[in-house]
Amino acid sequence: MKIKSFFYILLAGYLATFLRLTINNNFFTSIIGSFLVGFLISKKLSYSVEKILLTGFFSCFTSFSGFIYFMYKIFNQGEWIKFIIFFNLLIILNLFTMFIGFLISRKMT
Repeated sequence: MKIKSFFYILLAGYLATFLRLTINNNFFTSIIGSFLVGFLISKKLSYSVEKILLTGFFSCFTSFSGFIYFMYKIFNQGEWIKFIIFFNLLIILNLFTMFIGFLISRKMT
């Protein structure tokens, strides 16, 4: 990969982080990001564009650390049942949203 591509990945990560901070909601960023990742993975993207979008933008936009921090707060409060329900619900909902984005993208092509 060229230096130019690394610069674009860094720029995409910066823009995604800024966008994530303006939304300031882990749940919505996770759902929006999952949908868009599903939408994009069905497309035939070049290697560079795929790395810029999936590695640079969406890895910063749907940051796993936001999800982990949210789950840690629930876990730290000792609410085990709520923790288990939210954990499973968020994983399943994100996978479902990603799949819906994938299907919509396939239907458009």
